[in-house]
Formats: sequence, structure tokens, C-alpha cells
Amino acid sequence: MNKAYRPVVLIIRDGWGENHNDSETDHNAVHLAKTPISDGLSAHWPRTEIEASGLAVGLPEGIMGNSEVGHQNIGAGRIVDQEIVRINKGIESGQVADNPVLREAFDQVSKKGTQLHFMGLVSDAGVHSMLDHLFGMIQLAKASGIDKIYLHAFTDGRDTGPFTGKGFIETIETFFEREGVGQIASIMGRYWAMDRDNRWDRVERAYRTLTGKATELNFASAIEAIEHHYEHPETAGMTGDEFCPPSTILGSNGKPLASIDSGDAVIFFNFRGDRPRELSRAFLEADFADFDRGDRKDVFYVTMTEYQKGLCPNVIFRKPEKMESILGAYIAEQGIPQFRCAETEKFPHVTFFFNDYREEAFPLEDRVLIPSPKDCATYDEKPEMSALGVRDATIEAIRSGKYGLIIVNFANPDMVGHTGVVEACVKACEVVDACVGAILEAVDSVSGRALITADHGNSDKLWNEQTHSAHTAHTLNPVEVVVYGAGCQCLELESAGCLGNIAPTVLDLMALAKPEAMTEASLIRPESLENLES
Repeated sequence: MNKAYRPVVLIIRDGWGENHNDSETDHNAVHLAKTPISDGLSAHWPRTEIEASGLAVGLPEGIMGNSEVGHQNIGAGRIVDQEIVRINKGIESGQVADNPVLREAFDQVSKKGTQLHFMGLVSDAGVHSMLDHLFGMIQLAKASGIDKIYLHAFTDGRDTGPFTGKGFIETIETFFEREGVGQIASIMGRYWAMDRDNRWDRVERAYRTLTGKATELNFASAIEAIEHHYEHPETAGMTGDEFCPPSTILGSNGKPLASIDSGDAVIFFNFRGDRPRELSRAFLEADFADFDRGDRKDVFYVTMTEYQKGLCPNVIFRKPEKMESILGAYIAEQGIPQFRCAETEKFPHVTFFFNDYREEAFPLEDRVLIPSPKDCATYDEKPEMSALGVRDATIEAIRSGKYGLIIVNFANPDMVGHTGVVEACVKACEVVDACVGAILEAVDSVSGRALITADHGNSDKLWNEQTHSAHTAHTLNPVEVVVYGAGCQCLELESAGCLGNIAPTVLDLMALAKPEAMTEASLIRPESLENLES
């Protein structure tokens, strides 16, 4: 007879931060929401707050955390230096000038007399890209004698203010003017070019504009294009940089400045891997069939990092060797079955990123994906998203007795938070709170334990007083950690920490020793741990 486990359940409320600024209370959905479960956890169970941004998660100081970074740190049990840090060092030191992939792209363009295209997110958020990375590579291309350099700009509005894109475009235009090289050939919001939920109608619009097949929206400059969007959004719910429709920039002759064509080189300069995959597939896959692409463009396609194993052979910054003894691997080594669950928007985070960029599951690791809703343009229209499905699958896993560790993500506070709509974010938090309550009831029914936390903030700040507009980005606020369940009320937690402390804490709750490779400590004070029954 198989052993019936009393599981430890790690609940990640994505985008649920702790904002202690009283002046922002009116736009803090976490505070405004009626959350009796969360309130009860804070009042009656061991609780602390930990950092989820900047140096505490391996990012530059002052850079907000994100779901990719957050889940990698949570799963690693250590502070993980992020790709942005490695790339910064490569650009600043000049080492990237000798990168063979970058040199090959430059050489091919020089020999053929063709065009060099850069495409990616243009903002200062540091979540998906950095303008300094773009500028550094353009300067290297210029030094290599390349003069046909074009940028396809993807505007942000999610990790930055919704109307900051014009300023970033102006910064880029100033850089081009100073360097005497470079032009913006197209502009579009990330909504179209950086989808990750198989909404191929969006990706198709982006691809058609990038490759010169779209003729609907043409402008004399990128500034004119984004100003037109600000004044005339396609729908009332699609305002701001994120939704800037794919637009072609025309030259003085009235023709498109530059479309991506066979013989050209393309460099996708985003460093985060989840959102460039779909657009990259349209350029790279010989048998691509998710929309009518036509003949595949014969371009030398380069990605900043390895977005997905086997997707693109030409990668500038390869990932370091996989970390050993991360939480998922260590649990598998102990022969303990584990379960992962999230809806589509966050499924890669509880699997791929949590497992340190491993596509494959560990032995005894089961996964359940709950499809995110597709009957809405933005999630403020459906703030409950697919939380109930995630809840039900998690409860079933708990009651099955099959799993020693269960990891679940609720996407709502983050995905709805990116809309900046306070009422919808309040509903999102309330739905998640109720789902957490139902899961904890299931935990109690099997005498299990739970750790409730978040990967970063978002719904805790929804208004930017400086810009007098919605705040749709992540926050720098800490996140809470609460331990719950059989014997946990006797525990005392450290007063501070980081996401890297979570895996060792989970292991304490499972009565397992921490592997040496996990350099961060448990948040449970050792003297109180002695009172916890195994």
C-alpha cells in the first residue's frame, strides 16, 4: 500500500505585496480587498516579511522583482545572480564585442550589404530588457562599419507607467542622432509582440508589421505613431503603451523604412525568456502553422539569451550550468512525489523557472495546467481568471495523499494588477483569498502544513502620484511569509529575509535537512523548530 502523505503546500499569491505607505492606501487593492483568510493568517499564525526585489533576488539595486526571477529564487534556496547582471558585466566590460554569435551577425550583414534589425522592449524597467544593452550593441555594430541599422520598438506600459513610452522613444531618437546611425522602423505594444498565451492573432499582427506585410497603420515617425495611439486607442480598454497597435514607419519617400527580409540579421535583445518565444517561433520554425506566415524569411536570427531549449541556435549569452540541489531536484532525490499547478499565465513559473530553466519535470513530479481564460481582452474584464480551477486541482492533489510537496501559483493579483484597475484588482485579491482558504481547509483535513507567500508585489500599488496615472508595474515592496498547519503555531520566524529563504523553510516544515548547496537559511528560528512535530 502506498504511503499517504501529509503534504506541505507552498502557495504563491503572485503580485501580492505588502505596502506600508499609508498615502497609497486608496490604490492598494491588497489593503482594500476583503480578505478574511489573509487577515486571520496574519493575526494568528507565524508571519514575517521578506525582500523580493533588487540585490535580494540577484538583480541590480532598486530593480523590481518579477515572476521569473522570483520563482527561480524561491526554488533555488539561494540568491541567484540574474541574467541582467551577467549581461551588464558583458556590455560594460566590452567582452561582448568578441562574442562569436554577435560577430557572425555583423559579418553576414557586412558581406551581403543587407540590414541589421534590433527588436525588443524599450523601457527602463529592467524586467525584460535594458536600453543600455541595445545601445551597447548598436555602438558595436557601428564600429564594425554597419550603417543599415533599424529598431523595431516594443513599448511597455506594464512594468512602467502606461504613458511613458513616448519618453523612451525620444531617448532612443536622441541616441541615434548622437551616434549618427540607427532608425526606428516600426513600433508596437508588447500586447502584440510579446504574447505568451498562444493568442496567435496578436502575434500575427506583430509579425506582419515587422515583415512589411501590414499596410494598415503608417506614420512618418515613431513619435507620431505613439501620439496617435494615445489620442485614438483602438478600444476604450486598450489605452497606454502596452496596446500601441503595430505601426510601420515611413521614410521621406513614403515607403517603409525597413522591413525584415531574407538576407537580413535580426537581434531580439530581450533577456527574459518567456515572452519572446512565440514571435521567435514565427521567424525560426520551418513548419510553423499557428498562422499563415507565408514562406519563412531566411534571416540570421539571434536571441539575447536562450529563450527555450532548442528554439534558436544563435544565442549571445548562454545560461550558466544548472544549479544543483534546488528544491524540486532535492525532493525528487528523497523519493517524495511532488505536484505543481498554475493557470497558463504562470505555469512556466511553477515549472520551468522554479526548476532553474529545466523544461523536463523531475522524477515523481506531476503537473497540472489550468487554461487561462481567452474570452477577455484584458484580465480586469475577468479578475477571477482561472483561480477556481487551480483551487480545485490543488485540493484534489492534497486529498489524494499522493504528494509530499505541493506548489501552487495564483496569477490574479499580478495579471489583473497589470491593468491598474483598482476595482478589478480588489476582486482578484478577494477571489485568491477565498481560494487560499479552501486550500487550507483541505490542508487541515489531512493534518498537513502550508507556507503562504508571493514572488513580488503588484496589486499593492495601483496609482503613480508622480505621473498622475495608473501604476501597472511591479513594486519594490516586500512580501509576506506565513506558516500554517499542524504544529506551526509554536514556530517563530526571523524578522527579515529574501525569497531564497523559502525553500529551506519548506524543508523544515517537511522535517528534511537542507542541502549544502542551498546557501540561504530557513526563516524558522532553530530554537522554536525543536517544538515542531515531524
